[in-house]
Amino acid sequence: VVLTAMNRFLNESNGLQMAFLDGNQPDRLCEPMRRHIERGGGKVVLNSPVKEIVTNEDGTVNHLLMRSGEKVVADEYVSAMPVDIMKRMVPKTWQNLPYFRQFDELEGIPVINLHMWFDAKLDAVDHLCFSRSPLLSVYADMSTTCREYHDTEKSMLELVFAPCSPLAGGNVNWIAKSDEQIIDATMGELARLFPTEIANDPEWPSTSKQGPEGKAKLIKYAVVKVPRSVYAAIPGRNKYRPSQTTPIPHFTLAGDWTSQKFLGSMEGAVLGGKLAAEVVSNRALGNPDAPVKDVMDHVKEEAESYVARDAPGVKGEGAIAFGGGYTLNDKSEKWLKEFDPVQFEDSTLTSANY
Repeated sequence: VVLTAMNRFLNESNGLQMAFLDGNQPDRLCEPMRRHIERGGGKVVLNSPVKEIVTNEDGTVNHLLMRSGEKVVADEYVSAMPVDIMKRMVPKTWQNLPYFRQFDELEGIPVINLHMWFDAKLDAVDHLCFSRSPLLSVYADMSTTCREYHDTEKSMLELVFAPCSPLAGGNVNWIAKSDEQIIDATMGELARLFPTEIANDPEWPSTSKQGPEGKAKLIKYAVVKVPRSVYAAIPGRNKYRPSQTTPIPHFTLAGDWTSQKFLGSMEGAVLGGKLAAEVVSNRALGNPDAPVKDVMDHVKEEAESYVARDAPGVKGEGAIAFGGGYTLNDKSEKWLKEFDPVQFEDSTLTSANY
């Protein structure tokens, strides 16, 4: 997956260029977007989850039913929900359409994001680093790359701990492991990446072979688990990624899992959103919709015999319930064990279990 991602970026004229926000995402990305929307007369509503996509008899969208009981009626509807969440929201009237049945071939995989603060400065570069570690796919020293975390004496690393499940090519289901086990494994990998800098710290047994020259010790950390993150980029999945144009009038899909040239990623999310905006803009100009991407024949055949049922919808509260990440506490872990129990099994994740 890492080699495929690198190949996609290297085929771009500016693919070697990387950029970091100069602060945290809510302040430096989300807030400017909110202000831009509101300047144009729009409104951003938070903490208002959708309960159901309510359709007319002909399958067109009648309204969105919110958990609060409010009904939202619009000229255009755009969904940017992750694929696993979207599958739970597909209305009964859409479930026999091949376009929506192909979603069964796509599945979000677990990803773990780590934030680690050290008491010394590591020898880092001002760039995103692809790792040779089997557990850490990419990382960056934010004390070097990001203005908000700038520090000449101490390092703050952000790392992507992946693959962290059998489905993604890993050997261990790390989502089911404790934060301490994950951090200890990470410290062992960092000891390999920074052999003369990471200290032998009794708190982390994996660093026990470090020599006396290593001085950097971990001060604090945060483990953010995303049980259903980007879709599994395993061989043969790309052909099932749907077009942003859907067979439902005035309903458009966005998201990194929709059909575009990048894998599931921030870049893919931005491009998927741009393509969805083009669909809506083109429609507003009175032009015919771009064609719906063709669906594989076996999906069409299976759709005919599929037994439609009421959409289960999303259960629970918080980021993880809607495909986001969270530092698990007792409450969120209990929810995850109830509604996505496969995350705590030492087996390959399959959509049949979700």
